[in-house]
Amino acid sequence: MPYVHCGAMADIHPIAREIDEFLERHSMSPVTFGREAMRDPHFVRDLRNGRRLWPETEAKVRAFMEGYADQQAAA
Repeated sequence: MPYVHCGAMADIHPIAREIDEFLERHSMSPVTFGREAMRDPHFVRDLRNGRRLWPETEAKVRAFMEGYADQQAAA
């Protein structure tokens, strides 16, 4: 089930929704995603709680998701 934030949505980076969709599509836990994409098991939780996301970090996250999807498609 996708994460539903009860606070102000304006504080959450738009990529959080994309990450939630990725997690659901690939049956991956937020902790696993954080460890594999960012080497930070709390990355998704922190992002959902308003963590600032630098452009370089966003690019790294997107590259991980694209690479993972490509890898799964090739398998």
